[in-house]
Amino acid sequence: MSKLTGWWKNRSQAAKVEVYTRWSFHFFVLIEIVSISLTPLPNAGKGPGPLEWALCLMVCAHAVLCGMLSSKALDWVVERRDRPVRMLGVLLGATGGAVLCVLVLESSGRLPTGVGATLVVGMTCWSSGSVVLCLKKVRHMRYVAPAVALATGLAALALGLPGADVLGYTIGVLIAAVFLSFTCGFSSWLLTTVWELDRSRELEAQLAVAEERLRFGRDLHDVMGRNLAVIALKSELAVQLARRERPEAVEQMIEVQRIARESQREVRDVVRGYRQADLTVELEGARGVLSAAGIDCRVERRERRTLPPAVQSALGWVVREATTNVLRHGDAHRCVIRLTAGTGDSLELVVENDGVPAEPAGRPGSGLAGLRERLASVDGTLEAGRIAGGRFRLTARIPEHELRVESPEVAEISEQEVRA
Repeated sequence: MSKLTGWWKNRSQAAKVEVYTRWSFHFFVLIEIVSISLTPLPNAGKGPGPLEWALCLMVCAHAVLCGMLSSKALDWVVERRDRPVRMLGVLLGATGGAVLCVLVLESSGRLPTGVGATLVVGMTCWSSGSVVLCLKKVRHMRYVAPAVALATGLAALALGLPGADVLGYTIGVLIAAVFLSFTCGFSSWLLTTVWELDRSRELEAQLAVAEERLRFGRDLHDVMGRNLAVIALKSELAVQLARRERPEAVEQMIEVQRIARESQREVRDVVRGYRQADLTVELEGARGVLSAAGIDCRVERRERRTLPPAVQSALGWVVREATTNVLRHGDAHRCVIRLTAGTGDSLELVVENDGVPAEPAGRPGSGLAGLRERLASVDGTLEAGRIAGGRFRLTARIPEHELRVESPEVAEISEQEVRA
């Protein structure tokens, strides 16, 4: 059963909205066929004749053409293809020809009462919806229904239909076309908006990564740029002094060696600062990032004891990796991050979210394995997996003996004992 439903659950929110919209327009084809094409058949006097079957097939072909145009128009809305101008022209020509044919039959009295109006109003309103999907601006969409109603009224008037019938056709087409135009226009706007939000979310993540790379590169440049320039100058000076057999060349090379070792130490400090994670900063960052992505994130910090730097760094990495997994995998709507006291005097960090797919998409990553390695340095453990209700829970536990923070006085005494 999970394989049958996985094609839906593993889709993003934008993809789900697109699938729903597309199948709605496919269903419109069936509605037009059932509600309009069968109208001439029951009204035939001695049973359906060639004319009635011809009208039925004409409406069925029109419904299929509207469905094909709607499908291609939706591809254009999500920017996967060009605007289907040629098919739009074919639909307009087919609709105009079909409406004129029905009006001619109506004026000659060959159609039962009400059949012509049903066919004309039905085909024009469904065509109006398909035409609206091919338009981008609202000011252009709002002219579709009045234009279709006016053209239908003028055609009925030109064929000599009574004034009451002409007015009825015009008003009926106008009301039906306005309703379908609004429905299709709203669907197009909704689909466009959802995909733009999805692309903005991806772009935000890419910008965050790029910003972090720039920050790291800037820090390395600030640390290494000046030192490397000094090393180059002093090395060149040492070469010149050595060629002149001056003893100062040795002093310059000693200075180069000192600057190189200092640069090595500064690079280690930069990398160490980049790799360490502060728990408080990561909790607030997770709340902000998930909230910006439209996920209801609640952070509950019930344990506020002072933690050692190693424990803070390990738990901070857990929060960072868990936040990344919530954004990348599944379609979460709610997330809870809870820091509480566990059994005994231990510490527990729980990250729980919904919207987890039944089967993970792609190969499993190495993020959880890396977290277990980081937690192992502080004797911590990590548990992760699906729970009831389609949720995912990640639990990190730190034992009590790793939570003790030595006071400066104890650390100083211990150092003196080691020296003694």
